[in-house]
Amino acid sequence: MNVDLILKNGTVVNQDGTTQRDIAVLNGRIAGFGASFKAAETLDCRNLHIMPGVIDSQVHFREPGPIHKEDLETGSRAAVMGGVTAVFEMPNTNPTTTTAAVLADKVSRAQHRMFCDFAFYVGGTRENVDEISALERLPGSAGIKVFIGSSTGDLLVEDDAGLEAIISKLSRRAAFHSEDEFRLRERVKYQVAGDAASHPIWRDVEAARLCTERLIRIARKYNKCIHVLHISTAEELPLLAAARDLATVEVTPHHLTLSSDDYARLGTKLQMNPPVREGRHREALWAAINSGLVDVLGSDHAPHTLEEKAKPYPSSPSGMTGVQTLVPMMLTHVNAGKLSLERLVDLTSHGPQRIFNIKNKGRIAEGYDADFTIVDLKRSETIENKWIESRCAWTPYDGVKVQGWVVGTYVRGRPAMWQGEIVNKAFGEAVKF
Repeated sequence: MNVDLILKNGTVVNQDGTTQRDIAVLNGRIAGFGASFKAAETLDCRNLHIMPGVIDSQVHFREPGPIHKEDLETGSRAAVMGGVTAVFEMPNTNPTTTTAAVLADKVSRAQHRMFCDFAFYVGGTRENVDEISALERLPGSAGIKVFIGSSTGDLLVEDDAGLEAIISKLSRRAAFHSEDEFRLRERVKYQVAGDAASHPIWRDVEAARLCTERLIRIARKYNKCIHVLHISTAEELPLLAAARDLATVEVTPHHLTLSSDDYARLGTKLQMNPPVREGRHREALWAAINSGLVDVLGSDHAPHTLEEKAKPYPSSPSGMTGVQTLVPMMLTHVNAGKLSLERLVDLTSHGPQRIFNIKNKGRIAEGYDADFTIVDLKRSETIENKWIESRCAWTPYDGVKVQGWVVGTYVRGRPAMWQGEIVNKAFGEAVKF
């Protein structure tokens, strides 16, 4: 059989284990495995591991809106430079993504301008509740996203009545930022001017636990599926473990890697919602990774300029870059024995495909899109700000030595990045569900 491309001699990491095998690609899809193919092009992947294309299901690329810090093009350049082949982008843009018209505009902006494939969350609000069931099924829609606690943007639905109205209308799994806004308002007095280390004291553990408890209760009342984003506390984990019939769980690399000890070094660069907390929470999240409780990793890539981040706390905005560093940071944890490479693939490819019901992505299998994240597990590099493709051009991991590096990113059978260079014009398309 004649095909377009054969990836030869690589070690394939997949849902069925890790094996050395050749992968044949035809018309952007995986055509099969083995030596019985003839190809117009061959890529030698000797000494490299081929993972299914990484899907980052939580990024903020800011367009339309404050594009001085990011847009769909620059954010997607960062994605493919870091081995990410598809992203789900968040609705807290300007205007907010809350109508069919704004969603269609974002899809139009992204088509063949983003370097990776894409989908966009639609913000669930009191105003669009009657359209929820239609909005979550539109082309390019990743589903509904609800902010229960205030963060960047104007999409807050903090009360039970508002949440019940939205959740009762769902047909797909919806994603939630789970911090209790009422408690945040009560505790705003705990913000210490000029001290970013007070951020997790203000947005405390109980604000997260209370909100996740409320969210699970409402979801169970209506028997709806929920996805709880960026879990940051040990106290939320037993609640989520008891709700596996309806709740899925995301954690982020920064909550797995950093702790409140790092505020002294990073200051407002570490400021995120929900916050990076003391080390006991990080260890609890790792235990949840290894128990199988965590379903996916999302970067929560949320860029701001260095000038904005340099404002004194609490005037400084919450957010950091993450889409480009997700894979190398997690490969470093793999090399340190914190998780297996197969578990990383489950969290970044199989997990998103499974819980969001993505078509033709998330595994290396015949008929699936030929999306590949190709890595060198033995390669050591030092992450530097100058490597970052995001328009804001910085990372909290500047100067951090990692082991495990992304060599190539293939999207639907075509190279997007190879050996640190963007090697194709943008050809990103909408993810299908």
